[in-house]
This record gives sequence, structure tokens and C-alpha cells, in this order.
Amino acid sequence: MKKLYIAVLAVASLLVSGCDIERLPYGSYSAETIQKDKAEALDILLNGCYAQLRSATDVMHRTGEYPGDNIMKQNATTNNFSQYMSYKHTATNNHLPSVWNNGYKIIAQASNIIKMIEEGESPEVDQKLGEAYFMRGMMYFYLCRIFGMPYYQSPESHLAVPIVDIPDNLDGLVLPDRSTVKDVYAQAVADLRRGEKLMTVYKSAIYASKYSAQALLSKMYAYMSGTYENPDLVYADSSYYYANEVIKSGKFELLSRDVFMTYNQMAPDSKSQVETIFAVKRLDAEISNYNPVIGSMYASIQDVGWGEIYTSKKYLDLLDETGYNDWANENFVDARAAFIHPQYKVDKTGKKIRAFRFVYEIYNDKGELTGYGYQQPEIQDNAGALTVVFSETEKYPLTAVDALKHRYSIDYKGKTYVGVDDYYITLNNGYPMFFSYKCSLEDGIPQLHSPIVARLAEMYLLCAEAAAKKGNYELAKTNLNKVRERSLPGKGYSALNAGNAKSLIMKERQLELAYEADRGFDVYRVGEKMVRRYPGFYNTIWEIEPTSPLVVQLIPQSEINAYPGTLTQNPIE
Repeated sequence: MKKLYIAVLAVASLLVSGCDIERLPYGSYSAETIQKDKAEALDILLNGCYAQLRSATDVMHRTGEYPGDNIMKQNATTNNFSQYMSYKHTATNNHLPSVWNNGYKIIAQASNIIKMIEEGESPEVDQKLGEAYFMRGMMYFYLCRIFGMPYYQSPESHLAVPIVDIPDNLDGLVLPDRSTVKDVYAQAVADLRRGEKLMTVYKSAIYASKYSAQALLSKMYAYMSGTYENPDLVYADSSYYYANEVIKSGKFELLSRDVFMTYNQMAPDSKSQVETIFAVKRLDAEISNYNPVIGSMYASIQDVGWGEIYTSKKYLDLLDETGYNDWANENFVDARAAFIHPQYKVDKTGKKIRAFRFVYEIYNDKGELTGYGYQQPEIQDNAGALTVVFSETEKYPLTAVDALKHRYSIDYKGKTYVGVDDYYITLNNGYPMFFSYKCSLEDGIPQLHSPIVARLAEMYLLCAEAAAKKGNYELAKTNLNKVRERSLPGKGYSALNAGNAKSLIMKERQLELAYEADRGFDVYRVGEKMVRRYPGFYNTIWEIEPTSPLVVQLIPQSEINAYPGTLTQNPIE
């Protein structure tokens, strides 16, 4: 009997390699062998999917987080991941084939399981079949976000990715062109709903379950529900329904404020981790070089990692909006500030150096604004009168704006700027090093991190969004404040209405889900433009419209060249 390999690669990979289907290190199984012990065989086959998902997460994180406004980079780099930040997309970006191929390996593997197994044989087998449906649906959704325009923009005409069914016989194979955004979403929804019905066992947050299917369905329907101004109420209702199902299950809890501030340090399958619904479990032993992994770009910890991508001024301002987060003494107003770790410089005696940090505008010879930069002069305190010192001949007085929040203003080069009375942070290429640890230090290991796919806090945020789109602002406020008051006790929003619901809900999503690979999609899916007016190496006064071709990535040229059929490229601006 013909053998069915447990991991069928994306067809493009097959043709590039010019050889038989690549095998993951789980061997190969004939249909006859599988029938002898389906449960054991399916475990091995599904382990192949989970293993491939681990390989996929690093690049998928970069395509979701780097185009957003939570981060900034200190300089350009030859690594192609900088293209996600600068929006200088190329079809030869050497990261994109990994996104494409890993996604389709999982789709093909899951599809094989689905074709081999009939429903109803036993609850145990149905559970594993449900996990395969979940994997396939999740990958179609993830690939659609990366390569397809936001759903509210003509989903019946915009292209996403191919929906493929690879036959046993590859001779003369011709596969279809990219399906529409609408069709790919429909495929993903159908898979996730089928998986939800089949999965009846909850093992831990590192395995698919009906709860993870419900969580992802809620998120997909939120994307499908479109903008706040012109929402699809049917999809908004479905988004609320599935998020609320997860909440009502009682299976998950919001971590307490103090525990949440160490969320990054907790393995998703630890007993104390009660908030995570689904995460991609990473192991220290499987990572041979920590430099390429997610957290290594956000921080250098114990000399492990590059530490070249810092927290943006925009995100820091959101954290400081309700009060002064005293990072130097780990005294935080907003619990989410605990994930940010400024790299303070000390003098020869080991003391921090008091300094005034502000962002100033940069103009060219024609008087045109061209960007933004940081200044961080030391502060002299003369009996309460504060002066900043750039040099012996260049000193400026500070004027209190809100002394309790350490906010002062300075008249600098003909303009008035507001900054913060803090301590000197080590600079890299002129930019203060605000490290983020949110993707590091799992189990105390410097750059170990298990990427989060879904957690309970987002379910409340999705309920808030859906309720607001349906006009039930009181219900939206209740759900929104569940998340906000965990990090900011007693500072929940007093009123939510048609005029402020979108801005407050989206702000809370940004605060809560930073570094979880959502922001680069979130802004565009609700019809907003990406505004990044803060220091960084890229164009810092550029605003990207949600209808711009730059919102999506280009299909890798290598995949177009190898594809057995037509594979239409995305428009190039």
C-alpha cells in the first residue's frame, strides 16, 4: 500500500527541492499502520503539526508586530525583517517563504489527517481530528491576515491565499490560484467550527481544545465584523457569542494584577497559568541559538539577545497616560509597564544619573518636518529650580507641567516640548534602550518564550468590541473595564458611547496585547491608518492608509516561480 507521509510540504517546496515529499522526524505511516492504532498514530501525526507550528511562530510574530506602532528600531539592518517595519516590501524577502511554507506544511498535514479519519469512531479519535481541523483553520486565518487585505474591503474580490487539496498522485498537478479573502475566511471558520464540535478534552493550554477554537472564532468574526462606523452586526454578534462562551466556561481566569506582571515568566502549561487559552509551547532544548528568536530582538538578558528593537514613544506615552510609571524603582501605575525594562546608566559610584528626556522635531533647510529625535540632557536641581545642561554654555530651565507625573516643559530651538524627569537611559545610535521582556524569561530562561495565540483578557476585549459595534455601550464598558481595572485598579472608564468607544477599546487592545503580534493587523482591520510619529530609523512621519497595498505582504517570488499553476502577486505600490 502506498505510504502516506505525515508531513506534506507546500507544493512550492516540493518543486524547489526537486525530490520526494520531505519527512519530518516522525517517520512515515501507511494507512494500514494507522488503522492498527489510530490514537497513537494520530498523536504522532499531530505532534508533527505542533512541531511545525513552533517553527512558524517566530516569523509569524514579526509579520504581525513589526508593522505596528508599539516598537521602534535603532538603525537599519541588512536582515529582511526590517522591511516589515519600514514597509519596503519585496517579493525576495527571505523570511516570507518560511511563513508561506510553514503554514502550508501544517495545512497539508492537517488535511491528510482529516482525509484519513472518519468522525464518530470514538471521542478520543474525534478529539484528535478536531485538533487537525483547528490547526488547518488557524493557518488559513493567519496566512490570510498576512497576504490578504482587511475583510471589510471587498472580501469577495481581494485575493488571499490558495485553498488547496493536495491529491495522492502529484503527476501533472495543477493547483488553483489564490482564493478570495471571503472564501479563505469561510474555509477557516468552517474548520474551526468543526474542530470546536469534535474536541471534548482539555489537556492544557499548549494543546488545541474547543476553547481555543471558540477563541479564534471570536477573533475571526471580529475581523469580519469590520469597522466601528459601518459594522457587520451578524458577525459582531458571532464574535461576542464565541468570546462569551469561553468566558462562561469558567475554565480560565484573569490573573491577579501582581501575578500578571510576571506573565511572561510563566510557562503556558504551568498549573498557576490560568489565563492562557492556547499558546505555542517552546522548549529551551529545541533552540540552539537564541539570537534569532522573538525576544532576542527586544532585549539582551544575561548577554543573550541582540536588544535592538525598543518600545516606541507612542506606547510609552500610553503606559504613562494615567500616571508616572517609576521604572527605576519598579513602582508601576499601569501593571503593563512591568514588561518594559529601561536600561539605566549609572555613574562611577553606581548611582543613576538624573536626566530630562524628551522628543524633539527635526526640520530640513526648507523648514519641513522630516522626523523626530530624542534628547536626554542631565538635570541640575538648584533648590527645586530644575535646569537641563547640554553643555557649559547651553542650559535651559524646566517648567512644571505636572510635577506629580514628572512632566516638565522646555523651550528648545524655538519650540516648546514636554518631557519626563527621570534617569539617563543608555543610548544606542541616539535612542534610549527601552527593552521589552514580554517575549523573554519564561521559566527564568533569558529568551525562552511560548507565543500566545489566545488568552482570556482578549475575550473580554472582543466582547467589548462586539457590544460597542452593536450599540450596547454599557455592556461594552463592563467588559472593557474587566481588563483595564486589572492593570489600573479604580481607573475604569466611567462612560462609553458612540463618540469614544472605538478609540478607548482600540487603545486598551494596544496596551494589553502589545508584543503579541496583533497590532500590525488590528489597526487596519477596523479601517484606521497606522500613525507612527515618533523616533526610529524608518520614515517617522509616514501614515499608512488601511487601503494601501502596503498593508499586506508580497507573495514570495520563489513560491510564484515554483507553484504548479498561476499564483497572482499582490499589487506593488
